[in-house]
Amino acid sequence: MMHLLWILIVGFVVGLLGRALHPGNDKMGIIVTTVLGIAGAFLADFIGQALHIYQPGQGGGIIAAMIGAIVLLVVFGVIRRMMK
Repeated sequence: MMHLLWILIVGFVVGLLGRALHPGNDKMGIIVTTVLGIAGAFLADFIGQALHIYQPGQGGGIIAAMIGAIVLLVVFGVIRRMMK
């Protein structure tokens, strides 16, 4: 349970930081940015455990979560532009 809470907190912070570092103006709200940040943290955690970088129950690092969040922000922005 504590691991999940930690991922949510890191994801929230990383979502905000990733949005600040992401180039361009996508006009995303705080909710979408936060959700993508949390998803990025989960993605980094999942990939890190799949590659045996992290042990089960051990959270991914802030840098990995930020990379995951930025990747998701870029992918989300590309999908939004393609749908217009």
